Amino acid sequence: QVQLVESGGGLVQAGGSLRLSCAASGFTFRTYTMGWFRQAPGKEREFVAAVSWTGGRTLYADSVKGRFSISRDNAKNTVYLQMNSLKLEDTAVYYCAADRAISLRKEMYDYWGLGTQVTVSS
Repeated sequence: QVQLVESGGGLVQAGGSLRLSCAASGFTFRTYTMGWFRQAPGKEREFVAAVSWTGGRTLYADSVKGRFSISRDNAKNTVYLQMNSLKLEDTAVYYCAADRAISLRKEMYDYWGLGTQVTVSS
């Protein structure tokens, strides 16, 4: 049974940092690209970042470049999203997802977690 479980969300002031984690099980984690997406109220789910199965290639949305960093630990079946210099507009539910190839398109991702809420306050 495939599971992706996000954690690390919470309430943080603008300018602060959070580190999200996503623990994976039920599939061969080390052979999948992992991505983070987010969805704010009333908006479409949007791409945030992705990392290739080796960790050697990363992609970022323009809105988070230079502030967020994605990484993975294949020994722990876990992907991380380090979020720094958080802004009010980063408030959303953050989801991790698994895909066979690195992609910005949410339609390409096979497996999804249930999400973790990130709220940035002023």
